[in-house]
Amino acid sequence: MRIKLLIASTICLLSVATSAQQKKNFLFIITDQQRYDALSMAGNSVLETPNLDRLAKQGVYFENAYSACAVCAPARSSILTGCTVERTGMRRNDRAYYYEDEPVMTMPTFDEILAENGYHCEYYGKWHSQTSHTTVYQNPKQASKNGKSVFGPGGQKFVHLDYLDEQVPKRELKPGELYDTMTKRPYETDPMDSHHGMTDAELKALKERFPQCDMHGKLQIPKEHTLTAFQAKETIEAIERLKDKPFSITCSFHFPHAPMLPPEPYYSMYPAEEMKPPVSLQDEMDNSPYKSANGRMGLPDYSDPEKIKYMVSNYYGLVKEIDDWVGKILEKLDELGLAENTLVIFSSDHGEMLGAHGLREKNVFYEESAHIPLLMRFPGEIERNTKVDGYVSHVDLFATILDYLKIEDFPSDGESLRGLIEGTDKEYGEYVVTEWNYRGDISPNYLVVKDGWKLMIPYSKSSEVINAMYDLTNDPYEMNNLLGKNPERALYEDRAEELRKCLLEWLEKNGSKHIDGVKERKLI
Repeated sequence: MRIKLLIASTICLLSVATSAQQKKNFLFIITDQQRYDALSMAGNSVLETPNLDRLAKQGVYFENAYSACAVCAPARSSILTGCTVERTGMRRNDRAYYYEDEPVMTMPTFDEILAENGYHCEYYGKWHSQTSHTTVYQNPKQASKNGKSVFGPGGQKFVHLDYLDEQVPKRELKPGELYDTMTKRPYETDPMDSHHGMTDAELKALKERFPQCDMHGKLQIPKEHTLTAFQAKETIEAIERLKDKPFSITCSFHFPHAPMLPPEPYYSMYPAEEMKPPVSLQDEMDNSPYKSANGRMGLPDYSDPEKIKYMVSNYYGLVKEIDDWVGKILEKLDELGLAENTLVIFSSDHGEMLGAHGLREKNVFYEESAHIPLLMRFPGEIERNTKVDGYVSHVDLFATILDYLKIEDFPSDGESLRGLIEGTDKEYGEYVVTEWNYRGDISPNYLVVKDGWKLMIPYSKSSEVINAMYDLTNDPYEMNNLLGKNPERALYEDRAEELRKCLLEWLEKNGSKHIDGVKERKLI
């Protein structure tokens, strides 16, 4: 009897071990504010991203991937849940961590589902979503020395500061330097910085807010100790530690989001004088719904063809630093023999205007803001050198992840991209919708893109916001709005109605309350 029990117990243990071995791992790498063309794979002839290119060539590259919402917290919430922004309720950044007056993100995240199915989940870097969903993560370090949660506001900053206090002692400023408000370490300002030429004492005397997006220059921290390096190292350590169990690990890089402060050698890799300003830099935008967006009217430096070169240079340096560390993360998978057993997805939450139309940051539906990079690699499941030109969204990632990891029966507002990747789905990907509605109808609420045409409209009949439609094939920089004040707008009515029809189909599918407003909106 004892022998039989021993055999049965052994079989049971072997069964559990075999089941664990059969599970595929998942590694999700996400950047913040990386636009779709900040990849050499996407045709960028200046920026070099060999490691991201390698990832794409070993799997699939999506040419037309769009953010669910070109704002951090809403986009990340849609990625995590596979639901539209309207359904998650996560409409804005400033309340990303705690909602007290209304329920938001009531649906499970993909990591919560994976944890229930035997996965060990850890998350490194910027969280920027509902903290109620972070109990699933088993990070060894849950808080900084001052008690700040690694998933709360500024969590990544405080943990990195703990690290810097040990590795990079604080020092006095030198002429031409100010303190980076994120790392509390010096940086040398460049002409794009809003306080270039000022001393720290002069800056303090102003008693004004110094936001991240105003900081441009060279960070005076060794490259091995930057926030990007820190987040990548934590990810690499997690892969090493979890190599013998099924894992889901997220590496969420803060950059290339502001502050635009690359360290050396990245600061000097793309000399500012050699950068080219955006074609649309000095667009007058007389027929655009975004003429006053993002403080544009009061920020003339972002329309300055010489100053903007510094921003482009710094941005490219930050992306290059990320690419180098992505290479090290992928090398760790190779070293441990995990590459063949790991689904890797790389994307960004939204893009960066980088001076296009004289704008900085995101929050708008222009390509530089809404169009994002998306790469996937899964040996044995995804063929090498696959390219998908169908239109896809963040909302599709949830279903795709669960599909490839063989977790079933979890509905979402998106669809698995497997059919597009394998060429078996001939219908999905015909168009894509992006949304944002936290400011009401004082700006466009919906973007729909199909066949190289894009329509931007508010969700109400009464809104005075200009309707916009662009022909990306002939007007890739979106300088010529075919609707709005265009005297020949009637010529484009049929195309605009075709795009509206797609948007209404999407709204109906997802149970939106804005169907009637969109339906009644006058386009011409």
